[in-house]
Amino acid sequence: MTEPSGETAPEAPEDVEPTADVEPTEDVREGTGAAEAAGGTGETSEKPDGGGDADDADAPGEADTPGETDAPGEADVPGETGAPGLSEAQAELAAQRELRARIEARKAGKDGPVVAGAKLSGTAADLLAAVRAVEGGAAKGSAFYEAAEPVPGPSAPGPAPVAAPRPPTPDRTTVPAPGTTAAVREVLARGGAPEALAGQVAAALGEGAATALADDPWQLLAVAGVRPEQADGFARALLGPDCGPGDPRRTVALTVWILERAALRGDTALEAGAVRAGLAAHSVPDPDEAIGTAVSEGAVLLFQEEREAPEETAEDAEEPGGGGENGERGEEPPALLGLDRYALAEESLAEGLARLVRTATADAWEGSELARAAGAHGLVLHTGGEAARAEPVALAAAARERGLRALVAVHSDEGRRALGAPGTEAVTVAALLSGAAGPGRDEDGAFALDLLVVLDAPQLDVETAAILVESLPDGCRLVLSGDPEVLGAPGAGRVFADALAARVCPRIASRVPDPGPLGELVSGIGAGELNQVEAPGKEIVIVPVRDAGEAVHRTVQLVADSVPRAFGVPPERTQVVTVGHGGSAGTRALNAALKQRLNPGPGRFGGYDPGDRVAYAPVPGRTVTGTVLSADAEGLRLRCGDDEVLVPKERVEPALRHGWALTAHQAAGTRWPAVVAVLPGDAAGGLSRSWVYTAFGRAERHLSVVHGVDQALPRAVAEGVAPERTTRLRPLLEALLAASEE
Repeated sequence: MTEPSGETAPEAPEDVEPTADVEPTEDVREGTGAAEAAGGTGETSEKPDGGGDADDADAPGEADTPGETDAPGEADVPGETGAPGLSEAQAELAAQRELRARIEARKAGKDGPVVAGAKLSGTAADLLAAVRAVEGGAAKGSAFYEAAEPVPGPSAPGPAPVAAPRPPTPDRTTVPAPGTTAAVREVLARGGAPEALAGQVAAALGEGAATALADDPWQLLAVAGVRPEQADGFARALLGPDCGPGDPRRTVALTVWILERAALRGDTALEAGAVRAGLAAHSVPDPDEAIGTAVSEGAVLLFQEEREAPEETAEDAEEPGGGGENGERGEEPPALLGLDRYALAEESLAEGLARLVRTATADAWEGSELARAAGAHGLVLHTGGEAARAEPVALAAAARERGLRALVAVHSDEGRRALGAPGTEAVTVAALLSGAAGPGRDEDGAFALDLLVVLDAPQLDVETAAILVESLPDGCRLVLSGDPEVLGAPGAGRVFADALAARVCPRIASRVPDPGPLGELVSGIGAGELNQVEAPGKEIVIVPVRDAGEAVHRTVQLVADSVPRAFGVPPERTQVVTVGHGGSAGTRALNAALKQRLNPGPGRFGGYDPGDRVAYAPVPGRTVTGTVLSADAEGLRLRCGDDEVLVPKERVEPALRHGWALTAHQAAGTRWPAVVAVLPGDAAGGLSRSWVYTAFGRAERHLSVVHGVDQALPRAVAEGVAPERTTRLRPLLEALLAASEE
């Protein structure tokens, strides 16, 4: 595994609308078909074309959780039942809330605000000038923009002032007051919206939600899963013909909604042009004015990072347009728009990493290249495959032998158990932040650590990473380790990739290859090659299929019969991985068929029976797998690893899904003895190199590929480079540290 250079694109999902809606959920039990099995195990070359389009492919920042509505900003959180004690999820969220408050307080105490847009030019400068003029009262918001078509104003009373809807945050654990929920229910009923949304609206908008919603019906978009056309219909029902597409309340809410949707794809910001295009697609008559209003109201922030001008060569000077004003403008970075929660997280993370770099005392540690780098620097990045995980684990063990307080943190419980080394002191990042595991905190909230090693670093979203780094004391060393080729975090940001691209600290590339045929296959995929690999022990089996129905049939056959018989891996240790939740061979269809075969039952506990495998999202963006144990008046009880977990009954529908089949995003960070990767013909559009690399790399001993995408698979491996997420962390790190290339 070689060290990546430049930008690293950790994933390539396409933008997908969430399936959650304000309408009742459709039945997920799609017909699976019973086509006769064609083909078998062994090598194949030509595969039949499945045809069709991908349906509901994995979205990068789609929390990729069972509820599909758990967006990064969703306010609905588990544990809101008044049960005694705090669950791990509640403790984690409480810790996040406390640390965010400390971050905000620290930033408020600075001499001045964080500079954003201080050196703008062109359109961005005009926009910022307009915003400041509006804020200072020197002009009306429309004075700096081309006039839009007039929209009929409301009759008496006059229009409500433009609200600045804030994205809901996942750390609100307070249950809305019954009176608030009841009042919201009345407003929803007047507008023809489902009254079942009352609890989510009340949680998102807080006290006074009913009044806020009545004055600004488009604040309904703060509820995950609600689409603009539905909010428009609700607004028309409440306001009548007096509202129009250019209503400032609508345009501000849409601007925020577009940025929230971008966060589901992994972006922490968007280019202003992309936001303008999104607004125009929703019939906003003057997108520029809409953006200006949203910025002036504080609903969104405007940024433009500085970039060093490239050195002009003699050839550049002679080229038409080279140098001069036009050439400079051609290099000008575009203006970015973002939500304050992600801006705060990225700025706090960059400052925290810079603090660790500057406060670490250089020491001469003997040992491997990684050990020497960790001894001399406060921040070290380590890249490699599965076998390379042993290197940072050994580093932590050696640090403990030196008398240092060292800890290893991983993405999942399965990943923690997979380390397996005697005496390995490892915890999950979630348990560390919640206080359920790991060292205690001092009075300032910092962990009692001298070295923290984080495995599966590509799975860190920017908010989690900011809270984690903020919790480390001055002088603590941080080693971020992971495989940059895997799919990125389910939340917003690309922390590991941005840190690698910034080149502000040592980057140690492991030279330990992943062993065996599976290691050879996955390593080749990472290099863009789908190689024919010798697999004498049938470690890799290709199962060609003609259509999605046959793909479902063969998948069930593999999990229930073939893999247990040939490799001794029981169905509960075999994981199915597919491209998306929807489609004729997505997780819904596969889970319905697998349940019918492996654990048939009436689903008497909210669609689940004891023994069902499930995927549970305790907080947005984090998925754990488990098995249903039982149900009672409090909710559904699961066995997740070594722990028994209670899912409150009101959280079962949005946060739980059957888990025999997962998406690659849900599976990232965990491995199983056997994996069945399902590639039906209609999933070809959702494939990318990083998806294939991640899905195939989840297998420890055996991989079966249910193959119906013909040449789309080698094409995705060779050419399927993921679109990059739009983030600000890299320039922030470069500006703070400005380190020379190591």
